[in-house]
Amino acid sequence: MTNYGTIPTSSHPSPPIDLEYLSRAKHRIKSGLATRRPWKSMFDLESMTRPHGFLDAISRLKANLVYFRANYIIAVLVILFLSLIYHPTSLLVLAVLVVFWIFLYFLRDEPLVVLNHQIDDRTVMICLSVLTVVTLLFTHATVNVLGAVLTAAVLVLVHAAVRRSDNLLLDEDAVAASEYSGLTSYPSS
Repeated sequence: MTNYGTIPTSSHPSPPIDLEYLSRAKHRIKSGLATRRPWKSMFDLESMTRPHGFLDAISRLKANLVYFRANYIIAVLVILFLSLIYHPTSLLVLAVLVVFWIFLYFLRDEPLVVLNHQIDDRTVMICLSVLTVVTLLFTHATVNVLGAVLTAAVLVLVHAAVRRSDNLLLDEDAVAASEYSGLTSYPSS
């Protein structure tokens, strides 16, 4: 009865926790979320005005698609999620795809290298977008997926055209990239 009230311990030691890996993962999560802009800034009602013309709308689209890229991707994924609520298989597939998005796009701090070729963020985003839509179409939720993608595209484009871009603090590299590579330019990460 001398051991009464004591907590039993394991006879074999637990594996050591790699604190460096956890610290690096925490840093990557923080830096990955840093590319996302504040939602309050995105939905600032004082910055919502009608463009003065077609060229003003195109200019706003270019600047806002670069500046709010991570926010727009999150919004599209949320719209996809909401459209698939009544399709549990599709939701499960979307959850796996969101993990791919998190690790391959949002939390990556180094360029992606495949077969000794460096792949830029824009290519990763396009490939993940196509993979997401095609994979979800195979889950027999075609109407929901296409409706959600179309709705998300309209909402993103309307927001990007209506949100004034003159008060955004864009990186010079991002502005140069948006001028030379069109609407889907490289992010400033």
